[in-house]
Amino acid sequence: MRRTFVGLLSLTLAFAATAAPAADPAMTARLDQAINQAIASKRIVGTVVLVANEGEIIYHRAAGFADREAARSMREDAIFRLASISKPIVSAAFMRLVEDQTVDLDDPVTKWLPDFRPRMANGDEPSITLRQLLTHMSGLSYRFLEPAGSPYHRLNVSDGMDQPGLGLDENLHRLGQAPLAFHPGDGWRYSLGIDVLGAVIEKATGERLPDLVRARVTGPLEMRDTGFVVTDPSRLATPYADGAPEPIRMTDGIFVALWNAGANFAPSRALNLASYASGGAGMVGTAGDVLRFLETIRTGGGSILLPATVAAMMRDQVGPKAQTQGPGWGFGYGWAVLNDPASAGTPQSAGTIQWGGAYGHSWFVDPARKLTVIALTNTAFEGMSGAFPIEIRDAVYGGKGE
Repeated sequence: MRRTFVGLLSLTLAFAATAAPAADPAMTARLDQAINQAIASKRIVGTVVLVANEGEIIYHRAAGFADREAARSMREDAIFRLASISKPIVSAAFMRLVEDQTVDLDDPVTKWLPDFRPRMANGDEPSITLRQLLTHMSGLSYRFLEPAGSPYHRLNVSDGMDQPGLGLDENLHRLGQAPLAFHPGDGWRYSLGIDVLGAVIEKATGERLPDLVRARVTGPLEMRDTGFVVTDPSRLATPYADGAPEPIRMTDGIFVALWNAGANFAPSRALNLASYASGGAGMVGTAGDVLRFLETIRTGGGSILLPATVAAMMRDQVGPKAQTQGPGWGFGYGWAVLNDPASAGTPQSAGTIQWGGAYGHSWFVDPARKLTVIALTNTAFEGMSGAFPIEIRDAVYGGKGE
């Protein structure tokens, strides 16, 4: 029987709890210093950081600017373009359909999307399962991970963060023409699989993805500002891109370098109702709403998922060869899973789940220590894959490896 979630955020952003742990002054000082330094050194423009222990928020801070040019200060209820923080939320909605036996994890994609038939480079047409979409073992990829001139670029495949007004059917048509990177099940590559899964959800239920996510996840958890539509544009944080001497204000069409490739962004997409609902990158929301969701996961699923489902989501489903965030990390359903803290070089406990978002976000849940940490920024990619997420992590634990 599904449990009732009772840890809803109050107006003061504190979870109801008995004998809740007190805030640690030393941790607070470390977090303040990490945030202050990141802003002073102009690595990020603004951030909202929340830390919860045993369900109570023990640290919360909004710092910097939501809009630097307008001198609009960041606030704790700022709405961010969530990018890949969409994935855990949509994955949870999908797992509700698995629980209800509407879909099966081992269904072939073609059961629901008969025209989506990507092939190998040699022309073979392997079967892709819904489980492989969910775990990024399908052989699909992301344009931002592919080198310039790749089929993803030639086909103008959208990563779900650009091309305002693009429809899902058209993007799936483009994606389906790109050769698979490997035979499904034989490797791991971060991908547009959750966007494809969003199309499966719509076909399987006859509901629009935003409506189903609201009915199954964000509505029951009262995540009022989280969805595929901005509820209050006046609270929407302006996005920035890494730059020197300071981050650059994003405009539609901006390209931001990442590793050996990079991503195209179109901030106006979040306000364009004609844009398809990208299950992997299309949601917006607040730090408080994301915390509400992650705390529900940490405590076993609350009113949205059964404990057994959450346990499966929080187990490594891909094996150690995937190294989804480097050595020691695997992947579950919706996020990376820490298998070996020593190999990963992290103070987090085994079983920690973690991911982020390309607009500049990071989060993790350490179930062993009952910790949930969220750091949303408006600066890509520093807030996702720069030094800032590591600095926040180490400030929470008191230093790397401690």
